[in-house]
Amino acid sequence: MTDTPSLPEGYEISTDPARVDRERVHHWLSTDAYWALGRPRETQERAIEGSLNFGVYETVSGEQVAYARVITDRATFAWLCDVYVDPSVRGKGVGSALVGAVRDELRSYGVRRVLLATHDAHGVYEKLGFAGLERPEHWMALVFGQ
Repeated sequence: MTDTPSLPEGYEISTDPARVDRERVHHWLSTDAYWALGRPRETQERAIEGSLNFGVYETVSGEQVAYARVITDRATFAWLCDVYVDPSVRGKGVGSALVGAVRDELRSYGVRRVLLATHDAHGVYEKLGFAGLERPEHWMALVFGQ
């Protein structure tokens, strides 16, 4: 397993759901994330409420600059989703540090498997220990509409 990347100075990670800037997260995801374009605010609210939420915040202003959400039983399985880093801080290592912190938190619960889906960030996740499915033919999905 790879080391957890350090968060750049001036930023902190929190799992406190009260700190999530829900309006900002909804805006990011519903307008700029290919997997959530047009997601209704009510849907995003339910998703936040039913998940383990991670935010990256500027330590001085408290402004949220990144977000990740995990659906998990906190025992055996987790699904990492809605990972988003504000364009103003991309390239600084914020996203890698965020995903590393998520990975480490889930490891502390004893979770055996963490899944995610990505269209364009395989390299980011591979650096943190993620790999393609060994036997993708064993996995199935039930999809309700598009």
